[in-house]
Amino acid sequence: MAAMGEREAFTVEATGGTLRGWVGGDGVRVLLVHGGPGLSYEYLDGLADELGAGFRIAAFQQRGLEPSTLAGPFTISEAIDDVIAVLDGLGWPQAVLVGHSWGGHLVLRTAAGHPDRLRGVLSVDPIGVVGDGGTAAFEAEMGARTPKAGRARAQALDESAMAGEGTTEDALEGLAIMWPAYFADPDNAPPMPPIRLSVEAYSGLIGAMGEGLDGVAAALATGSVPYGVVAGAASPIPWGQAARATAELSPSAFLTVIPAAGHFPWLEVPGSVRMALQRLIG
Repeated sequence: MAAMGEREAFTVEATGGTLRGWVGGDGVRVLLVHGGPGLSYEYLDGLADELGAGFRIAAFQQRGLEPSTLAGPFTISEAIDDVIAVLDGLGWPQAVLVGHSWGGHLVLRTAAGHPDRLRGVLSVDPIGVVGDGGTAAFEAEMGARTPKAGRARAQALDESAMAGEGTTEDALEGLAIMWPAYFADPDNAPPMPPIRLSVEAYSGLIGAMGEGLDGVAAALATGSVPYGVVAGAASPIPWGQAARATAELSPSAFLTVIPAAGHFPWLEVPGSVRMALQRLIG
């Protein structure tokens, strides 16, 4: 592994190519899983900094963007396999998964399919695994929060990206229009950080999030993997439909609702995700 300051770069083998990321720190092993689908993983750097001392943290770029393989398939099963490939490549028989947004949904699915590999899971403001996971209400709320002047444009760009027809530039334009709507106080939302995006990965995965949820819910309900769900009280994702319903599946799960936070709790209420992780690992 090549040194990256206090972090070390890693490369692991996966279907059709390699997955790359970084690892650093000492303590309980934690793998960060980014959102999107199809976003670049650097936006989680601030969350990694918040978790800080006491953890050996790794993060990786999901397939579709450099430095990982650009090749598909962009399927739920492959995304789960990639998480396990990273654990294998790091030599981690078990770890805690911390996922945000789409990544929060993915880590719950990983827990359902590979409970033996996980010490626990923390899902941060995800689309849930009960019913439609809150998807319809989330889409409606995002539309309502997006400024009227840009609403039609943002919706058209997102529909194009979901169909795999738009350009990367189009998709990023749509994300920039909607960006303030993710926050509890849209008028004072922080600037959107530099983000890269894979339209192919997004279109391949976003429509599949509703598939097979009954099986995921049943597996989580066994209580074999402890998990926590963190929700922003002012997130556009309806925490009652998404986070609470998901947490109520299992006797070994908990829900933490963060007042005054939207979709990025660590930005709006610093320290909140670290507290939830500490609760998870006991």
